[in-house]
Formats: sequence, structure tokens, C-alpha cells
Amino acid sequence: MASKRKKQTRIEPSLKGRRNKAGDLRARPGDRVAGGKGATKRKRGSGKKSSTGRRKSRSGAARRGQSGFLRRAFYWCFVLGLWLAIGVGGLVAYYGAKMPSATTWTVPDRPPNVKIVSIDGTTMANRGATGGEALTLSRMSPYVPQAVVAIEDRRFYYHFGVDPIGLARAMVSNAMAGRMVQGGSTLTQQLAKNLFLSPERTLERKVQEVLLAFWLEHKFTKDQILEMYLNRVYFGSGSYGVEAASRRYFKKPARDVNLAQAALLAGLLKAPSRLSPARNPDAAEARAQIVLEAMRDEGYVSDREITTAMTRAPTRAKSYWSGAENYAADLVMDQLEALIGGKVTSDLIVDTTIDFRMQQQAEKTIRKAIDRNGGKLKVSQGALVSIDGSGAIRALVGGYDYSVSQFDRATTAKRQPGSAFKPFVYAAALEMGRTPASVRNDAPIRIGKWTPSNYDQKYRGPVTLSDALANSLNTIAAQLVMEAGPDNVVKTARRLGIESKLQANASIALGTSEVSLTELTAAYAPFMNGGYKATPHIIKRVRTARGKVLYENTYDNPPRVLRPQIIAMMNGMLVRAVNEGTGQKARLKGRQVAGKTGTSQAFRDALFVGYTSNLATGVWFGNDDGKPTRKVTGGAMPALAWKEFMQAAHSGATSARLPGQYVVPSDPSRVAVPATRPSDGSVRRPSGEIARSDRRRLEPVNGVAPERTGSTRRRLPPADVDEPGNTTLLDIILGN
Repeated sequence: MASKRKKQTRIEPSLKGRRNKAGDLRARPGDRVAGGKGATKRKRGSGKKSSTGRRKSRSGAARRGQSGFLRRAFYWCFVLGLWLAIGVGGLVAYYGAKMPSATTWTVPDRPPNVKIVSIDGTTMANRGATGGEALTLSRMSPYVPQAVVAIEDRRFYYHFGVDPIGLARAMVSNAMAGRMVQGGSTLTQQLAKNLFLSPERTLERKVQEVLLAFWLEHKFTKDQILEMYLNRVYFGSGSYGVEAASRRYFKKPARDVNLAQAALLAGLLKAPSRLSPARNPDAAEARAQIVLEAMRDEGYVSDREITTAMTRAPTRAKSYWSGAENYAADLVMDQLEALIGGKVTSDLIVDTTIDFRMQQQAEKTIRKAIDRNGGKLKVSQGALVSIDGSGAIRALVGGYDYSVSQFDRATTAKRQPGSAFKPFVYAAALEMGRTPASVRNDAPIRIGKWTPSNYDQKYRGPVTLSDALANSLNTIAAQLVMEAGPDNVVKTARRLGIESKLQANASIALGTSEVSLTELTAAYAPFMNGGYKATPHIIKRVRTARGKVLYENTYDNPPRVLRPQIIAMMNGMLVRAVNEGTGQKARLKGRQVAGKTGTSQAFRDALFVGYTSNLATGVWFGNDDGKPTRKVTGGAMPALAWKEFMQAAHSGATSARLPGQYVVPSDPSRVAVPATRPSDGSVRRPSGEIARSDRRRLEPVNGVAPERTGSTRRRLPPADVDEPGNTTLLDIILGN
């Protein structure tokens, strides 16, 4: 079989014939793996695949280039950020080094506030740089802090004093708007600025503000920071702190503020003056709507609560404080430093003698009288003061409208009282020995160059002193001044409470010396209380916010200034002046009333001062410029206003008679006209001209001038001696 097979020869690989002309050993195209026709086809068929590979190669390179760019950008941002941090750190270190050591930082005391309250605890006013007292968060309406946080610093409880997110948001908003539309300061930063820094906008101030914000966050809790902020921030119209703003705009304490009012207060913080409801109520209301939406977004209130708040009428606040109680508050501040012995350095509470119900009624009475008749009677102003038997001022109205004029016409202005001064003339005459039954002749007289005449230009002949006072006869008052002596009349008036300068002349009988309404009214109070000095006062007690008493008045043991006999006679005559004389329009049903009208020269001033066993009240109407009214007398407009006020003031009070029950005879025919003899021995004529030589008072006996009827002399005890069994001031107050 082997023979049959052909012998196969082994073919060895050889390079023979494959050398090129140069002797190279290069492979020919056909020898290549991709050579030949098949290779050509494969090359053509693989062209697409090759292009994709190239694109993939290029995108990979792009990715590698982009990655490199990002790395380089990140690197340079890091470098720039590092340098920026170094720069900021340098600025902080530089400006921080200019500040005192942090160990010496303390929160400055809030400017002291004086809280002025009535006898029932009602806050009438706050006085001081802030305009209101400081409150804890628990004493505020919860809506107030919620509204402020929602609109001013929604991340207040989460940041560390500076809010980077809020700052970035503000920067973007301002950049997009091209102007400052949003601030990035937190409540803590705002507090730091208000506490320690000036309002100027500089880089140094901003850096210091941030440092102080960090310190505040480290030193105090969030609630303490918010509390300090709400008690110090400015709300416009002179109100610093939420309590001051609440009373300024809503006339209520901050604890009673509702949702709509809280939103309005929070909205003011953006621009307190421009958005004040006293200046621009519409803008204030629009801003409050934005605050309500912010509160809803933060989850503080529901849509239903917002709907209810939006239905409330917009707040319409007056431009200035307007209540008449501010006249009382001003009087308190005028007296406060003298009573506590120095300046106010801490929060104080002043308990006043004002009865707030009476105070409101007094204001209503004066306004109503002027609104009703002021135009036709040419009266533009009025005043009222009401005082109890101890001299405590229960109501004080110094003018028609405090917001228009803060001048106090009840305590500061001095006017001629007219015939309202006559009770002091008669009291001086009674102390000299005269009685209400004493008779004088009502006829024309002349004292030097002065010839007083009666209001109605009529003369009645012989009249009792009681009749003369009831009908306000000027001729009789002038005679009594000359009998008692002008100096004695002045002394009597001063003893009862008149402190203004008085001219010791004959015309003092007609009230030509100017006095204030308050002192005039207080001088009537001894007739009411049984003859004791009634020093007018409005401050009962001064205490610190912690309850320490700094002052308490001591008017509980006044001196006696008139004897009971004189009081009884004066009350008898002044009751007749109301019941039968010029003051009849002041009569009160079911109450004993005494008082006297007064009208100054040319009808410039009209007054009525009267009293019951509870209160002495004086009312004045006139004009600030001294222009005459249209014949307004004390028995008309003032007496009617007095009656209206006193009826309301005595609502619910028990009725009691005045001290002393002297029956005054009204028939002058039963009493002879006395012939008085001056010390020079001449006979004083009962009517006609009084000669110059006769114008001397009767010579006193043991300091008391007697009433001379024939040879009978009646002496009265000195005024400063209390007789056994006399009614005391305590008896009057207790109704005994």
C-alpha cells in the first residue's frame, strides 16, 4: 500500500523570489491579512465602523478636556474662595479689633418708661423715650411675634445669627430688580444694630453688626432675643416697642391685639413712618395683607383665620395722641422728678388720683358743649377740673382737643375769675363778724376813681349779704372788701388755696386778679369738706416696676382753714346762689348743690365753680386769644356743662348734705341796716359815694373785726383752733 501511495514531499517555507529589487523583505499587499479582494471588501464593509470609532475617540477626548476644565475651574474657585475668606477674615479681624473686648459687652438698658394709671388700674398714658413699657412674650398677643418672624426672618429659630440662605436670596432679588428691594439682615442683626450701632451704612458697621449678632446668639436664647427686639424696635409715630405701638394705634395693650392688628404692626417694620396708619392707612392695610399671607405660608394661621382678619375694618389712627387724659399725664410728668428727688432712671408706675370714668365724661362734656354752642357763642376752648374733699384731682380736661393743642387751660392758664372770687371776700367778711343776715345797701358807690356797678345796672337798696351773693351784686362785694380790708381778703384766699399773685385792692372783689381754674376749684373744697385745706394733687403713689414705693402723698391730715361756723354760713349762702340766684342752671335733682358763677370783663371768660358733698368742680369757657365771647356768662354755658358732668359723676353715689345747716333769712326788712363806724370815728354811709377818709377797714378786736350793731360786739374764735365736737374731714369722707 505504501508503494501505491505517492510519496509526499515536505514543503519548507522559503523567501525565494519574494525579495524586491532592493532586497527588502517587505510583504506584498496580497500577503497581508487585510490584503486581496477579500480584504478590500472587508475594508469597504468596515468603513462605518472605523468612523464611529473615531467619533468615540473624539468624545472621549472632549470628556477628558471638559473634566480638566472643571478641575481647573474648581481649583481656581477654591483658590479665590480661600483668598476671599482670608480677606473677609482680615476685615473681620481689623474691624473687630476696633471694638471693645467682648467680655465688656453688655446690652444697654432700655430707656425708662413711666406708666401712668388711674385709680382703677387703667393705663392712661406712657411717657418716656419709648412711649411704652417693656413686656415679656407671655404678656403679648401670640400673633405679634408670629407675624414679625413670618415677615422679617422666617428662619429665625434655625440660623446662628446670620442667615446665609436669606442673604443669598436677598442678593439675587436685589440683582434682578436692579435696586434694593429686600434685606438680608436677621432679627438678631437688626437688634444688634438698634442696641449698639449707628444707623449709617458702612462696611465697618456691617461687620460689627455680624459680630454682635453672633455674640447675642451666644449670650441669649432665641425667645430672649425676640423679646428684646419687640420691646425696642421702632413702630412709627414716636412708638418704640410693641406695647407703645399698640396703645398708640389701637388704644389697647399689646396682649389684646388681634390677628389683623398684629399683621399691621409687623408690616410697619419695613418703613415705620411711611406705612403708619396715622399717616397712610391704605398703605398700612396693604402691607398687613402681605404679612397675613406670610403667616399662612409659615403655618401660623389658617385660611379661615386670614379671611376673618381681612373682613375687619381698616385701622384709622389719629395723627397724634388725642385723649384728654394726656393733660393729666403731662401734669404728672411736670411734678414727678420733684417728688422722687431726681431724674427717672428706671421704669416707674405712677398711681394717680384720676377716676378714668369721670375723666372720659369730663372730656365728653367739654367737647359736646363746644360742638353744640361754640360756634354761635364764639367759644373755642373749655376746661374742667374736678376735685374731692382731700384735694385729689378726679378729672382734668385742659382743652377741647389735646391733639390740636397740648396747652393745659385747667392748670397752667390764668384767667380772671370774675364773681367766682366773691366767696373769698364773703368768707373774710364773715370772719370779721358779719353774717349772711347782715344788711348792706345796694346803691351806686365810688371807691377812689373806681365805680363798680351791677351786671344788670340795677340797684336793690337794702339787701342781706346772702341775697347779695346769690344775685352776685358787685356793689356789696366792693363794700365788703373795704370793710374787711383787701389784705385780709388776700390772706383768706391764700389760706384756702389760691397761690397766684393777687392784687390787694378794692377791685379784687370782682375777681380782677388772674388765677388758674385748678387752684380756684381747690379753694372751694374747704366749703365742701368742713373747713380743711384741700391741696390739689394728682399723684398718689410712685413705685418701680418691681413694686418699691418711691413716693406716697401725705395729704391725709390737712390743716383746718375755716371754722365750722363760717363753713355753715358760706354753704347756706352758696346753696342759695344755686337754688335762687345766678347758678340755677347747675341744680341737680335730689342733691344739695352750692356754687358761684363768674364772668370776666367784656365776657372774655365764663366760669362756674360748684360742689356737692362729694366733689368740687370748676368749668371754664372762653378763647385762647382773649377775644370776647358772645355774652356768655358763668350761669349759662359753664353751669349747664357743670350739671351734665356732675350728674354722670354722681351716678350711683349716695346723696349727703353739705356740712353745716345755716338757715339764711331772705327778708331784709327783718334786719336793720347797720351803721358802721371806721376807726377814725366818722360814720360810714350805707349808700352813695364812700369818702376817701372812710376807705379803711374796721379796727379788729383781738385780731377779729366785729359786726357792729349798736354797742354789741360778737367775737369768733381763731380759724386754726378746732372746737370740741366739730366735724372732721374724716367724718365728711365717711359720711358721718
